[in-house]
Amino acid sequence: MTRIAIIIGSTRPGRKGEAVARWVHKLASQRGDATFDVVDLADFNLPNLDEPVPAAMGSDYVQEHTRRWAETVASYDGYIFVTPEYNHAVTGVLKNAIDFLYHEWRDKAAGFVGYGLLGATRAVEQLRLIMAELHVADVRDQIALSMFTDFVNGVDLAPGDHHEPVLERMLDQVVAWSEAFAPLREQSA
Repeated sequence: MTRIAIIIGSTRPGRKGEAVARWVHKLASQRGDATFDVVDLADFNLPNLDEPVPAAMGSDYVQEHTRRWAETVASYDGYIFVTPEYNHAVTGVLKNAIDFLYHEWRDKAAGFVGYGLLGATRAVEQLRLIMAELHVADVRDQIALSMFTDFVNGVDLAPGDHHEPVLERMLDQVVAWSEAFAPLREQSA
């Protein structure tokens, strides 16, 4: 069965990403066309990129944390990135985690759930550019959760009902595209 990782793109204390990822997981888990797992970057303790050879040059990683992260990323067919926006950009920890690897991301699909003052739309735009470089197909539909309207007092997640149909469409696309790219992944292996 197709496997999709819901990646929490922040490790900051008090982050909202964990609640957002649980919301996505709850809705995604009701589907029967794929399995969905929450992958928390906080569980990997990745330092600033410390591999001596760029990931695009191969996957002969020397660091144990890189090998563990690579094994996790490679085990999925697609991804949902849950990201806040820091200073109009993707979080440093998420960019760092992405940059640790190259081939493990290739020929897969990605969707995005952003949260912030303006729904993390600028961070998601940056992630789309990053995904293109990694040969990851990003789907059109995305969720943009506003701290003003989708969180009670800017703290507790309370997404508007209008987000669920968009999330369903995004999940449809990520699953379909992940399945469509399976022959390419098999060919590369």
